[in-house]
Amino acid sequence: MINALTIDLEPWYASEFLTKYLPEEKDDQIEEAVRPILDLLDKYETKATFFVLGIVAEKHPGLIREIYRKGHEIASHAYSHKTLYELGEDEFRKEVEKSTRLLESITGEKPIGFRAPSFSINNSTKWALRILEEYGFKYDSSIFPIKTMLYGVPNAPLHPYRPSKGDVARHDPDGDIIEFPMTVLKFGWNIPVAGGFWLRLLPIWFIRFAIRKINQANPAVIYIHPWETYSRTPRLSRVPLFRRVVTYYGISSALSRLEDLLEKFKFKPLCKFLEEV
Repeated sequence: MINALTIDLEPWYASEFLTKYLPEEKDDQIEEAVRPILDLLDKYETKATFFVLGIVAEKHPGLIREIYRKGHEIASHAYSHKTLYELGEDEFRKEVEKSTRLLESITGEKPIGFRAPSFSINNSTKWALRILEEYGFKYDSSIFPIKTMLYGVPNAPLHPYRPSKGDVARHDPDGDIIEFPMTVLKFGWNIPVAGGFWLRLLPIWFIRFAIRKINQANPAVIYIHPWETYSRTPRLSRVPLFRRVVTYYGISSALSRLEDLLEKFKFKPLCKFLEEV
């Protein structure tokens, strides 16, 4: 089975765990962090979906154009990386419009996929689905079927579905937006194996096992942030222990873990799954 590989293209300082501790001057390191990933994708002849933050596209249009020309999908990650809880409905609409126009001006193609910063679509922000429809998006990949301190819809389906505007955890066969939820392994409870911190934390043998188990019924949706695969991501000393662990644990081995998955599994962009749903 072919799985989906997604890259959330955002600067290292977009992490919610670092917000209170950031220095005034900082380099986003986007170019340096994404190059090794692009090299791996070329090596394994793999195409991915890049969910691009608007502020990144604005600063690095040449890089976004290069990624697009390599055959990867360019999708939207909103503009500022503020969560939907922070933005509210009106500001979210402005961010969607701004980021959509920006990405289209760079690639010549309007994005059809969206991922909310910090997976912040749930029933308190379900209005976002209506706004995405208004701007012509075909799919979303923001719902995580677990519950954490930042995000989660624990009762959401574990497979692609069309979320109801009244309850994002319920399938509506007439819904316009297709949801590709983040991958979890149902093992008594939902174990997150989709990527990010979980890719850095869990043993790689377990992640392989989980993907194979999930592939008995569905493709897996894997995600990474380039900053968490880059060994020179700045380490901030004032960050409390818990936040430091979540942010930095396993960074030194994350790129090799990604290569392990590219060696053992096949991947394609999320847009290539639309006809199969």
